[in-house]
This record gives sequence, C-alpha cells and structure tokens, in this order.
Amino acid sequence: MYYLSSRRQIEAKMATLDLDWEEVRDTLRTWREDNTRHSEEVVDMWYYCLRHYKHKLGDERWMVEEQVVIAGLDCNRLDVAEPCLVSLNEQFPGSLRIRKLKGMRLEALERFDEAMDVYDGIIRQDETNSSVRKRKVAVLKGQGRYADAIKELTEYLKKFMSDTEGWQELCDLYLKEGDYSKAAFCMEELILSNPHYHLFYTKYAEIKYTQGGLENYELARSYFCQAAKLNPGNLRALYGLYLSCSQVASSPKCTTQKKKETLRLEAWALKEITEKYSKCRDVDGSKIVETFRSLSVTDKA
Repeated sequence: MYYLSSRRQIEAKMATLDLDWEEVRDTLRTWREDNTRHSEEVVDMWYYCLRHYKHKLGDERWMVEEQVVIAGLDCNRLDVAEPCLVSLNEQFPGSLRIRKLKGMRLEALERFDEAMDVYDGIIRQDETNSSVRKRKVAVLKGQGRYADAIKELTEYLKKFMSDTEGWQELCDLYLKEGDYSKAAFCMEELILSNPHYHLFYTKYAEIKYTQGGLENYELARSYFCQAAKLNPGNLRALYGLYLSCSQVASSPKCTTQKKKETLRLEAWALKEITEKYSKCRDVDGSKIVETFRSLSVTDKA
C-alpha cells in the first residue's frame, strides 16, 4: 500500500487537490503503529484534509485526534491542537489520558507549575502511570533544572527498573552535570539489559575515556573493542579504540608487553578505519585518516 511519507508529497497532493482522506487515515494509522511522530506532516494532513472527514472515521477518530493534539503541541500549533482536545474532553471527560494531554498543553503555554500539578494529580490516582512520570522529568529538564530532573528520574527508575529509555535519559542528565561515574553506572545497567547492543558499549567506553587515567583508558579500550566486535561497521568504536590504545601505550605505567599488544591493536584499528574510508567514493579518506593518525600520542619514533 502506498503511504504519504514526506512534507513535499503532502504539499504536492494539496496543490493538485488530490489528497484522499482514506490514504491520509491509513498513513496516520501506520505512524501510530510504528510509534513515530512526523508532527508537521500530521498537522498538515489533519488541517488540510482529514478534519473535514472526521465523521467517517468511526471510533478511530479519537485516536487520530489524540495524535493530532500531540503533533500540534510539538509544532506550537495550538489552533490545531485545542479543538481536538476539546472534542476529546467532551467524549472522555474523566480520562487520565486526556488529563495528560491537558498537562502537555500547559507545558506548551509555559505554565509549568500548573502542568506539574496536573501530573501529580494523575499519579495520585494511578501510581503506575509511567508516561506521566516521564512528562514530569521532561518539564524539569525543559526548565534547565537538571538536578531536580535527576532526582525525579531516579525515583521513577526505582519503580520501573527495566525502562531502558529512562536509564539512557538519566545517563545524559548526569553527563550534563559532569557526573561521569554515575553516568557510567547507568550505561552498565543498559549493557546488562541488552548485552548485544554495540552502541551501549561505545557510549560506556566514551565515558570511561573521558574520565581519564590508565585504568579507565584500559576499560575504554576493552569496551570499544567489544563494540567493534559486535558491529564491525561501527566507526565511532574504531576511532575510540585507536585513541584509547594510544593513551594506554603512552602511559609510563604501561609495561613493555602490554605496550606491544596495545600498539598492535592500535595499528589494527587504524587499518580498519583506512579500509572503510577507502570504500567511500564521496569522501577523501586519506586526509581523514592522516588527520586522525596525528591525534595519536604514542611515540612512533
């Protein structure tokens, strides 16, 4: 089935007055099922087409209007979001889901304290409502109150320990605060939850590399190595492996045998990087590799 997929296609359809409401409905349904936002496209599809046919949607109308409310708030199109929110509130006056949308509207209006009151009220009624707890974190983060956001998210993760998105967000918040040891702990939790995902290893290694010191450089080298093993195409991991090997080999605490092994690994990483850039027709890989080689602090004399 053909789906509208870009703003350009929407504009072309509207220009030729060939925007079929059933096609739009199917596209919005697909985006809901795929859990993707496409906020600008959703707003345009609703405003220029589907709102005129909402009476034909049946019960799906309410899911579409919820989708439009969120998209409208994303794009600061309150003129689109608010009529849908009014319609939803009339249909489901006591719904916690609608109250959450009201809280998001207050966020869009920068009435953050009122939004937090709405979210607190929802949580008092339903302590297991994870999405509303996440909204509270988003409000605090949006205000630049990172310490409060960390506290709120930490409490959330005590109740929802398997939420990988929560751990990733907490890691990023700790990085904003410069607390690398706690950020590393968050990545350790993520690696335990999914030991085959190469990007978790890469990020953990980058944090350890940033912390510095021989022990952390050696840990970074090991985790960059594992990331490259899980995904040989992970250039970021290969870059990290090369740099961490350089730091380990240049340390005065590094033994002769360890330095020899590390230099061999460093050379292998550079070879892999060179080979991958040599396959890129649109990129002058030789200049990139030469620049990258100059970053090494290893004595090659």
